[in-house]
Amino acid sequence: MHGIDWKSTGWEELAPHVGRVRLPGWDCTTGLVVGDGAALLIDTGSTLREGSRLRTDAQRLLGPHARVTHVALTHPHFDHVLGTAAFSGVEVYGAAGIDTVFATGADELRVDAERQGVDPDAAAEAVDTLVTPRHRVCGEWTLDLGDGLQVLLANVGPGHTGHDLAVLVPGVPGVPGTREIVFCGDLVEESGEPQAGPDAAPHHWPAALDRLLDLGGEDAVYVPGHGSVVNAAFVREQRATLASRFGVS
Repeated sequence: MHGIDWKSTGWEELAPHVGRVRLPGWDCTTGLVVGDGAALLIDTGSTLREGSRLRTDAQRLLGPHARVTHVALTHPHFDHVLGTAAFSGVEVYGAAGIDTVFATGADELRVDAERQGVDPDAAAEAVDTLVTPRHRVCGEWTLDLGDGLQVLLANVGPGHTGHDLAVLVPGVPGVPGTREIVFCGDLVEESGEPQAGPDAAPHHWPAALDRLLDLGGEDAVYVPGHGSVVNAAFVREQRATLASRFGVS
C-alpha cells in the first residue's frame, strides 16, 4: 500500500495510498486508491486516449504485480466517463440510473464532448465503446481493497446530475498524516463556479452537499471534480452559495 512514487507520473499524493491527477483541458480530477493487490480508479477522462494514458500512469504507480481492478464513475458527464473502455476486465461502479443515461443519452454525451472541443472521431470512438457500470449503487456500497482498506461508495445525489456518486477513503490507522478523503465529483468545484446543466437537480444540490459533509466530517480532505483539494469550510460555503443561487434552504 505504501512507498508509491506519485510524483514520478505527475500525480498529487493525498495519502500514502491515495493520489489524484488533474487532467489537461477541463482540469478534471482522476483519483487512484491503492490497496493490497487491488486498486480503485475514480473517473476515467474524456477520451479513450486519455483513459489509456491513465492506465499507463496507474501501471507505473502500481508496479508489475498489481493493476486497476475497480473503477468508480462519479457522474455521467463525458469528461469523467469516456475513457473507461481503456480499462478492460475491471469492475465498474456508478450511481443507480447511470445505466439509463448511457442507454438513452449516449449521443448527447458525444455531442457535448464535441461541443467542448473533443475531436469528433475521438468522441465517436469513446461513445461507441462506452462502458455501462455493472454495479449500480443505490445507497452505499463498501469495496474491500485488501489489507483492511475498505472504501465506501455513496449515492449522494441528485445534485450536479441525477446520478452523483461520492467516494470516501478512510485514513490508515497508525499512519501519520492520513485523514479521510472524499472524492466529490462535480458536486464540488474549486477552479470555477459549479455548473448546473440541463441534467442538474439544483433544488436538491445543497442537500447532496450536506450528505458529503456527513460522510467526511470536519477534518476530511474533499477532492472536487475540478480544481484544488478543499476542506469542509469550503464545501459549506459552496453549499450556502448554491442554496442562495437556487432559492432553497
